Amino acid sequence: MGKAWILALGLMTTLASPASAQTFQPAIVYDVGGKADKSFNEAAFAGAERFRKETGVAFREFEISAEAQREQAFANMARRGASIVIGIGFTQKVALEKVAKQYPTVKFTLVDTTSDLPNVQSVIFREQEGSFLVGMLAAMASKTHKVGFVGGMDIPLIRRFALGYSDGAKHADPATEVFQNMTGSTPAAWTDPARGAELARSQIDRGADVIFAAAGTTGLGVLQATADGGKLGIGVDANQDHLHPGRMLTSMVKRVDLVVYRAFMAAKNGDWKPGIAVLGLAEDAVGYTVDEHNDKLITPEMKAKVEAARAEIIAGRLKVREYQAP
Repeated sequence: MGKAWILALGLMTTLASPASAQTFQPAIVYDVGGKADKSFNEAAFAGAERFRKETGVAFREFEISAEAQREQAFANMARRGASIVIGIGFTQKVALEKVAKQYPTVKFTLVDTTSDLPNVQSVIFREQEGSFLVGMLAAMASKTHKVGFVGGMDIPLIRRFALGYSDGAKHADPATEVFQNMTGSTPAAWTDPARGAELARSQIDRGADVIFAAAGTTGLGVLQATADGGKLGIGVDANQDHLHPGRMLTSMVKRVDLVVYRAFMAAKNGDWKPGIAVLGLAEDAVGYTVDEHNDKLITPEMKAKVEAARAEIIAGRLKVREYQAP
């Protein structure tokens, strides 16, 4: 990670003294899907676990299973003496802000949306940049010139994924056709693997042979159906290549793990700052994965073209469109 990332978040990573470790109390509230969703929440958990292992400081955590729990979860953490509370996901905003106003001395970090409260740090990503790169890979891997995208809840955040993916695919191969489906318009759209599988099979029936899932645990159904159909899947948020080795082209990662780790560390060290950080390729905060599970699927030529585009995006010579809500 470069200076841009560190400056954006106002974070440093030196360890605290034993005295501070005893008094510092970090906490995290996961979104619907929980810390074992193999995606966004699990990446956040990995960052918190890294912090715990390196510092010896335990963290409190809560997994949301119902909308009514949000405010109560944040209030309980603050009431019990949390030094910093991290809210994972845009749906946490209303509850987090309400509690942040009630506990102005507690630090709050909000991931995936923004707040202007003086004790809230907001971190958002340029998802379209990472999605552009995996869209290029999808088009280059496709034999049918047809690729798919299955999103979770139909919101601007997921539309950013979809637009970047589509633009990247067409950048690599203008003849590529991109199918898009959103799972639903409520938070239940994140937790419906059966519906995800149904949408994936529909796209496969139309000729798609690579499908990108950005849909929480719904996406697990997409990836399963894609693998079962002998096609290629693309994971999201965390590295999901291991889920179906040889059938996962890549994953579009968002480094939520580093956001959590560094927010905890900064708060412990006294370096935490409120404000808004926007992280993308330049900060190495989004990207694509290559590992032992998919390295045979991404040829040197494919990687060279994607790395060239990555450099052009970072340099500002290749502009990636950002979705604008109507």
